[in-house]
Amino acid sequence: MHRLKLLLGPMRVPFLILTPACVLLGLGSAVWTGGRVNWLHFAMALVGAVCAHISVNAFNEYFDYKSGLDATTQRTPFSGGSGTLQAREDMAIPALAMSWTTFAITGCIGLCFAFLRGPAILPLGALGLLIVYAYTPLLTRSPFLCLIAPGLGFGPLMVMGVHFALTGVYSWTAFVASLVPFFLVSDLLLLNQFPDVEADRRVGRRHYPIQIGRKASSLIYGAFLASAYLSIVAGVVLGLLPALCLIGLLGSALAVPTGVNAFRHADDIGRLVPSMGMNVLLNLATPVLVAVGLLAG
Repeated sequence: MHRLKLLLGPMRVPFLILTPACVLLGLGSAVWTGGRVNWLHFAMALVGAVCAHISVNAFNEYFDYKSGLDATTQRTPFSGGSGTLQAREDMAIPALAMSWTTFAITGCIGLCFAFLRGPAILPLGALGLLIVYAYTPLLTRSPFLCLIAPGLGFGPLMVMGVHFALTGVYSWTAFVASLVPFFLVSDLLLLNQFPDVEADRRVGRRHYPIQIGRKASSLIYGAFLASAYLSIVAGVVLGLLPALCLIGLLGSALAVPTGVNAFRHADDIGRLVPSMGMNVLLNLATPVLVAVGLLAG
């Protein structure tokens, strides 16, 4: 039982709440476009999404333990790993086993939906699984891929995947809704890389805070932050989202000072940590508000 509790660290349980927030967008788009929800299918989709999130977290912990990265990072409440495998090296193999187990569960659920709804979900699911496994060992070597991969996973792949699992079709509504977590989650990982620049460089990672510096990367952060909220407005203007989704713009009240603070204190990690906390809140609140707009609209 004690060893099972230790696996909660590589799972990064407090951060798993991001997944239901993104899955809720897929549910909202399915309901608003007229799909009848099979709640068993929704539960399956939610389990598959959570397992994918656990898998990518645990792979990240394992690979960063093997490279020695997490032993040298400047850990914050939002970055630098859980520290579990550094404290208990005997948990490395169980963490890897958990990675593959949850990976397999996600794949099996995807195959179930391919049987239930049709094979059109397979390319999306395959790309999602590729990102889950390849993010830490491969995608973090490319600044562009490292930037967009998290947003693709939690945005278009997760939101549109849930929509397809519930309706059997893809829709522009689900795509536009998925742009909100695409930009926000990519920003979440981008800002979380700021404290790890020196440690990441030593193990061969190549992301934008390393390549162009933290200050210039904060401009990318601000652009992505603005794009998340502009996508809501565009969706409503184009008639792809109900007007009630504009309640998602409430998040901009936090986004503006967060973006300004990230620019001002890009090189001062101690003063950047509050922005990292606000960044997490934005990633949770904004998709939920847009989902509420879809469900009530």
